Amino acid sequence: MATKRLDQDLEDRLRRLNEIGAALSLERDLHALLDRILLEARRFTHADAGTLYLATGTSLTFEVAQNDTLKLANDPAEGVSMPPVVLDGSSASGYCAVTGETLNIEDVYAEDGPRRFDGPRQYDEMTGYHTRSMLVVPMRDHEDQITGVLQLLNAKDPTTGEIRAFSVADEPLVLSLASQAAVSVNNVRLIDDTERLFQSFVQVMATAIDERSPYTGGHIRRVAEMTMHMAHAVNLCTEGPLAEKVFDEDQLAELRLAAWMHDIGKITTPEWVVDKPTKLTTIYDRIDLLRARYAWIAAELEARYQRERADQLAAGQQIDAERTTRHKQICAELADDLVFLQRANLPGEFMEEQDLARLHRIFSKRYADDLPPPLTDEELENLSIRKGSLTGRERQKINDHAAMSIRMLETIPFTRKLAQVPGIAGAHHEKLDGSGYPRGLQGEQISLQARILALVDIFESLSADDRPYRSQPIPRDVVLRILGDEVDAGHLDRDVLDLFLREQLYLKLDDIKAADRG
Repeated sequence: MATKRLDQDLEDRLRRLNEIGAALSLERDLHALLDRILLEARRFTHADAGTLYLATGTSLTFEVAQNDTLKLANDPAEGVSMPPVVLDGSSASGYCAVTGETLNIEDVYAEDGPRRFDGPRQYDEMTGYHTRSMLVVPMRDHEDQITGVLQLLNAKDPTTGEIRAFSVADEPLVLSLASQAAVSVNNVRLIDDTERLFQSFVQVMATAIDERSPYTGGHIRRVAEMTMHMAHAVNLCTEGPLAEKVFDEDQLAELRLAAWMHDIGKITTPEWVVDKPTKLTTIYDRIDLLRARYAWIAAELEARYQRERADQLAAGQQIDAERTTRHKQICAELADDLVFLQRANLPGEFMEEQDLARLHRIFSKRYADDLPPPLTDEELENLSIRKGSLTGRERQKINDHAAMSIRMLETIPFTRKLAQVPGIAGAHHEKLDGSGYPRGLQGEQISLQARILALVDIFESLSADDRPYRSQPIPRDVVLRILGDEVDAGHLDRDVLDLFLREQLYLKLDDIKAADRG
């Protein structure tokens, strides 16, 4: 009968070990995983207390402590703070990590014990605890590397509660648990390291895209930070239509990544288009070519006039007064037209109808059959831009970055939890009335995450301290009024803007900029 009970107990413990292994493989929080490992090891051995160390470099770091007698659980900061343990034979855990041996000590205070370690005694002095029995087990991963040490203290008799030695029969089971735990720890670390690597790569890419332009440096990072302030405000919202909206941790991570990657498509946009400070700018401002052409025309007309005058004088005559008056008028006209064209080249003012008409009159002028026209077709097209500095084709190049962002992001094998990143990032220029781009989404086709990103992106762009197409920053009250106009036009989400204004989230941008400066 006793043998049958032992067999049944072993079978139950093996089953429990398998269940624990499966549970450990699902845990993604490292601290929770370590706490679970130590708790399960203590349950197997009926240990009153235990600690868990992880190998980091040349030492063991104290990660988790549990002690029923001292009512210490989970966080070592709640009770005991232990320094790193050197990987050598001076301590039980260090010896175990170095040698890979399991230590099963019946009484740590026994003078005739096979080995004497001062660590348990120091622990007792610090905490007032009394350690007697001790089981120290290495955590080996699938590559046979020791990644940590399990240290169990004071095994208790399940019936009497008396402290006893750890059973030798427990050692293989605890070793097996420790090995499963080591693999799980490595998996969690690998996942965390991979996520950090990916996040770092994303941020490096975003920074590189921003820094292509002296005007947009930091835009993506500021948008990402502002977006997360908005998302957390949604989670804290207790009134209005957004009170029922809650983003879980996975959705927050998804939105954060989308915000960092929303402009990744700009890597394909020519820098001179993004930064086009004047209407005639390509790689350089072609107003200089226009000045040179006007100077050539003026110089050639002056030379011809002077030749005519010289010919008349040589013939003993004076040049016709009307010819002189007309020459002076043409010179003044050229100078005045050039001043107008230089002003028209600047994007700060709206191009009125009379200015457009004057441009076309200048374009149609011819001063001589063998002289070039004052304006080329392309110059006319660029100078005729009513607002800003971009032609229709150039604006389309910029708008194409949203579609390019989607195409680029859709090639990345995102995990299931991040599957919506391309859609969120690529929809930050969509408008609720369907007039946005690149897909013309409308209404409920645009997620709340994308609506938040859209508002923040516009707000940050309008709030930029400098832009090549603006002569000075836009005042905050004007920026907020523009956002309101966008809502009234059916472009932005009213509920999102209401929350943005009610919680004064626009002030967060000032804090972000101050941190940049300081």
